[in-house]
Amino acid sequence: MALERAFIFLGPPGAGKGTQAKRLARRYGMPHLSTGDMLREAVAQGTAVGLEAKPLMERGELVSDALVTKMVTERLAKADCDNGCVFDGFPRTVPQAVELDKLLEWRGMGKPVVIEFRIEPERLLRRLSGRWTCSVNGESYNIYEAPPKVPGICDFDGGKLIQRPDDRPEVIKERLAAYERQTRPLTDYYWRKGVLDVVDASASMEEVGYALAKIIRRVSGRGTLRPVTEADGYL
Repeated sequence: MALERAFIFLGPPGAGKGTQAKRLARRYGMPHLSTGDMLREAVAQGTAVGLEAKPLMERGELVSDALVTKMVTERLAKADCDNGCVFDGFPRTVPQAVELDKLLEWRGMGKPVVIEFRIEPERLLRRLSGRWTCSVNGESYNIYEAPPKVPGICDFDGGKLIQRPDDRPEVIKERLAAYERQTRPLTDYYWRKGVLDVVDASASMEEVGYALAKIIRRVSGRGTLRPVTEADGYL
């Protein structure tokens, strides 16, 4: 079933947005649009965008609205977004959100489905400091909460697990501070527009998935006449 909607996952680094965004995208055949991944790829390839973004990312600062919005505009124009998409890490600021609203209207996708992943700062620090990522497919693990079956090895393709430079403690603190300063106002923006839902990101991955399934059932018109069970979930 094609959802033909744009989903926006909001929340601080480590809240679990990326994992859930990938699952939702796989389930409904939509692209998972992670601006973080797109920027890291640009840095690795040494593109013009990457060269401009690299020093900012290394300091844990946010890349300019204009640079990120340009990258997203080009991506949304591709045909694989016709059935919907899942944004992970975008928008980060209210000006970016305003521009995205215009882009979605231009694409005929209507209002976005915005979901905030809410979690306590203390739990975030533990999640981020224990996070390791597959060097092949980007799958995320946490050595404390969701470790791989074999230490240092991805469960899916045997890729080596690495820790991102921006998961260092000193960078983590700056990233969380940047989120509170610049991204937190997004929740007010989307709340005023009547499109904001909230999930408890401190719950287990499965429980968060079921909460998201309820939201999907509602926005897709399938209704919520009975509780959502594991069989109903989008996973």
